[in-house]
Amino acid sequence: MKLIIINGPNLNLLGKRETDIYGALSFEAFYEQLNARYPEVELSYFQSNIEGELIDKIQEVGFSYDGIILNAAAYTHTSVGIGDAVKAVETPVIEVHISNTFAREEFRHQSYVSAGARGVILGFGLQSYELALQSFLKP
Repeated sequence: MKLIIINGPNLNLLGKRETDIYGALSFEAFYEQLNARYPEVELSYFQSNIEGELIDKIQEVGFSYDGIILNAAAYTHTSVGIGDAVKAVETPVIEVHISNTFAREEFRHQSYVSAGARGVILGFGLQSYELALQSFLKP
């Protein structure tokens, strides 16, 4: 099984920024833990603060991977382009958020990704990514 985690803007600062919301663990450390827990999964990771690079990566892997775990971060609420990219590819996408976006500012209640995603997992901290990964392993 070939999966990719694609993270959007500011998620490169996990473990350093707003630890009360996002926790103290860096994504790189969490990613290493995921790889150790799921050796049967060929897992890759991509992060960018640039909208077009995220769209390019979705298009690049969207016809050859078994699944995409996407946290578009703030672009979730603003990017029609990322939403369109998710709809345009064949690879199923699980939208993930670390925090419960519905318990935050009202602008975070809107997602341009959800309509094209197979499912949405939010509010479980970094475990949201693992839950998404597990959903691809279920028959």
